[in-house]
Amino acid sequence: MSTVVVSVRVRREVKEELERAGIDVGEAVRRYLEALAARERRKRVIAKWRQILGDVVPSSAGFASRSVRKDREGH
Repeated sequence: MSTVVVSVRVRREVKEELERAGIDVGEAVRRYLEALAARERRKRVIAKWRQILGDVVPSSAGFASRSVRKDREGH
């Protein structure tokens, strides 16, 4: 896995406050960006499935039970 450097500028007070709270700023930003990327990947997959499923005609009411019954009866 290759990595890249991402630089972010924040006010000094913000960084100092986070450090006083014991927060590793670099790690927090890294975790946030990884979660954001995962969320965007999920959005793309969901959009793709919605597009695929949007073309499918829903089955009629009772189709599943009729189908199971027919299979059980061996027809």
